Amino acid sequence: MHDDAANHLAFERARLVLPGGVNSPVRAYGSVGGDPRFVSSASGPYIRDVTGTEYVDLVCSWGPALLGHAHPAVVEAVQEAAARGLSFGAPTLGEVELAEEIRRRVPAAEHVRLVSTGTEATMTAVRLARGATGRPLIVKFAGCYHGHVDSLLAEAGSGVANQALPGSAGVTEATASETLVLPYNDLEAVEQAFAERGSEIAAVITEAAPANMGIVPPLPGFNEGLRRITTAHGALLIFDEVLTGFRVSASGWWGYETSTLGASYTPDLFTFGKVVGGGMPVAAIGGPSVLMDLLAPLGPVYQAGTLSGNPVAVAAGRATLAAADASVYARVDEVSTTIADATSAALSAEGVAHRVQRSGNLFSVMFGDLAQEVGTRSYAQVQASDTFRYPPFFHAMLDAGVNLPPSVYEAWFVSAAHDDTAVGRILDALPGAAKAAAAARR
Repeated sequence: MHDDAANHLAFERARLVLPGGVNSPVRAYGSVGGDPRFVSSASGPYIRDVTGTEYVDLVCSWGPALLGHAHPAVVEAVQEAAARGLSFGAPTLGEVELAEEIRRRVPAAEHVRLVSTGTEATMTAVRLARGATGRPLIVKFAGCYHGHVDSLLAEAGSGVANQALPGSAGVTEATASETLVLPYNDLEAVEQAFAERGSEIAAVITEAAPANMGIVPPLPGFNEGLRRITTAHGALLIFDEVLTGFRVSASGWWGYETSTLGASYTPDLFTFGKVVGGGMPVAAIGGPSVLMDLLAPLGPVYQAGTLSGNPVAVAAGRATLAAADASVYARVDEVSTTIADATSAALSAEGVAHRVQRSGNLFSVMFGDLAQEVGTRSYAQVQASDTFRYPPFFHAMLDAGVNLPPSVYEAWFVSAAHDDTAVGRILDALPGAAKAAAAARR
């Protein structure tokens, strides 16, 4: 692996003014080593670093770039909105139109509140659940990441997993005690928790299809089981679709699971982010009006934000969703299948025990015999996998001009802009990366 001088110098400069040299921990390459690439521009399926080196991008801004980077329609919409003013602190028709499109795609989201980040969305959903039920406890699952909300950082995936932290300093014991952490895909554990403390539990929050401990799909019937248990005990079910919403299908994982996989259930609340903002800071909470109208100004649950529904940001979201038609999802599905299958074939050719796990068009690689034999179904199993094989695999791909997520705990993302040329470059890089993974030692 190599770290060119320009990126190294940029990282050194950043560390003089930014904690760890980054503004979000996973960007620091802590789990793969080396210096992060400092991006100077991006277009379509490619990013370019400060040296001008081009990479095929399989991060896609952690999901928002469904159409590809700098899609012309999105850029034009942002430029036009910016020319009219950057922020008003007042209602605009743009935010109404974005909320209407969210409801059109997810009819269960009768009323929508726009916020700026996924963390803000999940924080608001949890507060709303407590306000609606009058109960204090929240159930979450180990390995599911719901943003850096104090009470939801216990045994989180994503950046917390990358830093090998069980939670976070600064979260008080009193706050942590309001969260019950259960193993994912274990309905018996959920049943037991509700049998013991059901009258205290306000809600279960879960990633609709977890993508922050790598991809760990919900077992058939798991989400329906959560709906059954929460309904029986008068608790709410919160679906975190910050990553999956409007990416795995036009209506997110809930739409995918109910329309394609034959499930039949409806969560109480949804949180959306990433794609809904098209690369700009937009997120949302949605649900039935009877719940959502408990938010201020109609109800007693307070939430506010100066930049909520920012006119420039919602313009990017509206343009992205307007362009995300059936052909976009078909192309993303096709490309993800091609890359996932080729990745598995390359690793198999080198004798590397693994499984490429998928939730719709999201996928990631799990290394090890257990993963290969039965798949990884929980955070504990992910942590027990052969994660040491990922850093050399990652750097071999990077050296070959392919930008992967800098952590085994993250999902791979493709876009509709990944044409045959970009996909070909990925396929050409995989055999060398598979050799690097095979040669890895603990």
